[in-house]
Amino acid sequence: MNQQNRRIALASRPVGEPKPTDFRLEKGPIPEPGPGQVLLRTLWLSLDPYMRGRMSDAKSYAKPVGIGEVMTGGIVGEVARSNDPKFAPGDLALGMGGWQEYAVLDGKELRKVDPAAAPPSTALGVLGMPGMTAYTGLLNIGQPKSGETVVVAAATGPVGSLVGQIAKLKGCRAVGIAGGGDKCRALIEEFGFDAAVDHRAPGFPEKLKAACPKGIDVYFENVGGAVWDAVFPLLNDFARIPVCGLIANYNMTELPPGPDRTAAIFRAVLTKRLTIRGFIVWDFQAQAREFAAEVGGWLREGRIKYREDVVEGLDNAPQAFMGLLKGKNFGKLVVRVAK
Repeated sequence: MNQQNRRIALASRPVGEPKPTDFRLEKGPIPEPGPGQVLLRTLWLSLDPYMRGRMSDAKSYAKPVGIGEVMTGGIVGEVARSNDPKFAPGDLALGMGGWQEYAVLDGKELRKVDPAAAPPSTALGVLGMPGMTAYTGLLNIGQPKSGETVVVAAATGPVGSLVGQIAKLKGCRAVGIAGGGDKCRALIEEFGFDAAVDHRAPGFPEKLKAACPKGIDVYFENVGGAVWDAVFPLLNDFARIPVCGLIANYNMTELPPGPDRTAAIFRAVLTKRLTIRGFIVWDFQAQAREFAAEVGGWLREGRIKYREDVVEGLDNAPQAFMGLLKGKNFGKLVVRVAK
């Protein structure tokens, strides 16, 4: 075992886009687990858009990371030492260990990961928090019905790609919005979407309209910004909009210029009887077992696919995270911290 723990701490709160100096690589002793605790050696670290919110001290649904504290994040780690009888050295476990090589967590905060059931990294993606976000948000709020049109933004990400595939399993037309030709081709060829639209291409709003000849019944919102502007006129009566993320807005330091469109949006909410509901995945924590059973089954049967974007080494986490906020990743972004 290494005699030091390397970790990445929050050095300063970003203004706008995070920059390398907002992160600090630190070295310190490997922590000792106390009663009921487990020491994990991090194998995989998840990088996710929500982390940008945790870098800010604005009021939100979760407390921010403190200056000098290790960056928050989900990990899959190998048990190095255990003071919990449910975990033995060599077991793999999932927990919120953060951006570091070793983490001490209470055994009750951990979930065992079975490497024989699926690759361990999937516990951070299709079989983890992003997968459960897609499953619960689409089915509880979107409520897709056979024959309807479901549109999802950031469609090649871990949430969006699963939203579209579940929509297909429910008999819907799945339309994905992504940035770039490669991503759009993958949506159709790899993930089985009916149509894919490049939001960076000229004439994006017209192309989206052509891909949705019957309008939009469910719009799974991951992005906001110009993508929402193109979707909004196409919403059908009684359309449902699960609001999962707004990545286009995360680095904003002020409101965008232009007219106040609140009145127009609320007029449509009223006249079209729209349902717009924000959610956090843990709102549906009671469905965790149902999600694991159903999506795990679909994965084993080959009915859904997933893609990972693997970054090697903890040192590269800040750069990879900054790229994530600009859409540079292709699939679920994970850092391989150790073999």
